[in-house]
Amino acid sequence: MTEELEGKLDSFEAVERKRALAGLCEKVEMGRIELPEAGTDVNIHCHTFFSYNTYGYSPSKFAWLARKAGLAVAGVVDFDVLDALEEFLDAARLLGLKGCAGLESRVYVPEFATRVMTSPGEPGITYHMGVGFPRARLEGKEAEFLLDLRRMAQQRNRDLAGRVNEYLRPVELDYERDVLVLTPSGNATERHMCLAYARKAKELFGEPERLAEFWSGKLGVEIESAWLSESRELLNTIRARTMKRGGVGYVQPGEGAFPLMADMNRFVAAAGGIPTLTWLDGTSNGEKAIEELLEVSMSTGAAAINVIPDRNYTVGKKGEKLENLYQVLELAEKLHLPVVMGTEMNSPGQKFVDDFDTAELSPLAPVFLKGAQIVYAHSVLQQKCGLGYVSEWAQENFESVESRNEFFREVGSSLEPREEDKLSGLSDEAAPQEILGKVTQDS
Repeated sequence: MTEELEGKLDSFEAVERKRALAGLCEKVEMGRIELPEAGTDVNIHCHTFFSYNTYGYSPSKFAWLARKAGLAVAGVVDFDVLDALEEFLDAARLLGLKGCAGLESRVYVPEFATRVMTSPGEPGITYHMGVGFPRARLEGKEAEFLLDLRRMAQQRNRDLAGRVNEYLRPVELDYERDVLVLTPSGNATERHMCLAYARKAKELFGEPERLAEFWSGKLGVEIESAWLSESRELLNTIRARTMKRGGVGYVQPGEGAFPLMADMNRFVAAAGGIPTLTWLDGTSNGEKAIEELLEVSMSTGAAAINVIPDRNYTVGKKGEKLENLYQVLELAEKLHLPVVMGTEMNSPGQKFVDDFDTAELSPLAPVFLKGAQIVYAHSVLQQKCGLGYVSEWAQENFESVESRNEFFREVGSSLEPREEDKLSGLSDEAAPQEILGKVTQDS
């Protein structure tokens, strides 16, 4: 029965997900499921099926699994939409999980127009984030900006599918019928398209020998039988050979294809989030100038940095990427930038949560926990009373970024989800110590 309810958490029907989560919570209350105390592990960068989750997780499913795993803080991030936000935060509160929600997209950085950053082969373009959004329902310019992100992404995908269809004939996708059905709110990604192509090819060719022959010929590599029909290797190869730079469907983005980083930062801050620069592995020419990149991004409002630790080390082995990871986190600490981190889970094989007990990550675990606590505290304070991390109140009430970080860390560490309403109705005249008093009283 428990497994059946957990399976229903990934239904595309919101009502079914809500009922399944309520059923699981009832089992917890009756003592049939025991949930652990929160530990110190965090993952605040997990994609859901509202953009692409390789395991098909809904916001409710990730919240449930995060609570079962005893995560200290958990957070969702989706490409170009905030569709997961309300469901995830509601589920987190119901489960007693500290939660936050964000958005990821790509932006253009004029100062780095000739340098590659986090988007391989695309000078001037980098992935960028906003974290800790208090709500998904925006108004005015912010609502239009968010809608434009979705529109631009979907138009890029449709144009891309048209070019790839020409090359992969007779394997051709109908974008509405074959792609949009793979995601509950019409926000398909390149990874959805790769999955759709893999399924369409299997439908047309059927037999493994014919299927392998088709893909080998079209992708220019020997396709092993073990790759058929939806393996990580096949899906990644389809994406690399047809959609990314050098692929048959790839077109170099032109001016205006992505918003300016400065405009994205303004949007995130106005919508109540924390503008966040992303970092990949420090090997691109743009990321080798990370101090300059941080200076540019912070000058227009970026106030945090995102890293994906698992991409940057192999257990038991030292290497350039691990060294780069330590260096960028040392720089983040020097600049007092909260560190956002997670495993993404938008590609097969990615972990549910990082292994913080490894020799490589254990020294960094306190930095990750602190960053997650700051984002959680911001999320609640911004939602309940508009006193978030980048608010005017925060800028006026702390003499330094370091003292601001310590306040939000302490709130995030002490506040329990069941007590978030304690912070409702506070005015911008409230002093930080008054807020801490509310958080810690009767905790």
